[in-house]
Amino acid sequence: MPHGTRPFKLVFASVISLLGSAHQNAFAHEQGDWIVRAGYAAVDPRDNSGTLKLQGNRLHGTGVGVDGANALGLSISYMISSQIGVEILAATPFKHAITSRGLNALGVADGTRLGETKQLPPTLSAQYYFVPAESRWQPYAGIGINYTAFFDEKPSLAAREQLGAGHLKLKDSWGLALELGLDWRINEHWLLNAAIWRMDIDSDASLDTALGKVKTSVNIDPWVYMLGAGYRF
Repeated sequence: MPHGTRPFKLVFASVISLLGSAHQNAFAHEQGDWIVRAGYAAVDPRDNSGTLKLQGNRLHGTGVGVDGANALGLSISYMISSQIGVEILAATPFKHAITSRGLNALGVADGTRLGETKQLPPTLSAQYYFVPAESRWQPYAGIGINYTAFFDEKPSLAAREQLGAGHLKLKDSWGLALELGLDWRINEHWLLNAAIWRMDIDSDASLDTALGKVKTSVNIDPWVYMLGAGYRF
C-alpha cells in the first residue's frame, strides 16, 4: 500500500464506522426516551354473565351479553432503560351495547338491546423489550393494572317499553392486564405499532324495571387490539 494513501484509508474507515454506529444508535431506545403511540383500538369482550336476579331471586337460564366496540387508542411509554419501560394506555370512550339472554318468558327476545354504556380503560404497565436496542423490530411484553370506568349508562327504548326500565348502572372495575406488542422503526423518530392486551374486567350491573331491580355480575375480560403509529423523542 502506498504510504500516502494509508492515512486517507484510515480516516475513511473511521468515518464509515462512525456512520454505522450513528445509524444503529438512531434506532435505539435509550434511557429517558418517551414513545407516544396512537391508532385504531378495538375491544373484543369474552363476556360471561352471572344469572340475573330480580329483587334478589334468581331467574335461572338468564344473563346478559356485552358487544364489542372501537375507538382511538393512545399510549405513552417512558424508557427506564434501553429494555425496560413504563406505559400508560388510554383511549377515547368505548361504547358498548348490553344485550339480553334467556328473558323470553318476560317477552324479551334473546339478543335484544337492553342498554348501552361508555367506558374508559386506563392501564399502567411495566414493559420489557426483548431484542437488542439497535434492531428495527422491537417486540415487547407488559404486565400491569387496569382501571375501567363505566359512565353514561342508558337503558334502551326496547327495555323501557318491554320492561319499564329506568336507571342502569355498572360498577367500575380493577384488574390485571397482560400485553404483547411490536414496534417497527421507520426512522429515528417514527415507528409502526401493533399491540394486544388481555384485561380482567369484572362489573356488577343493575337495572331498575317495573318488576323491580334486576342485578347481575358480568365478567367482560376482553381482548384489546391496537394498530397504529408512534413517535419517539
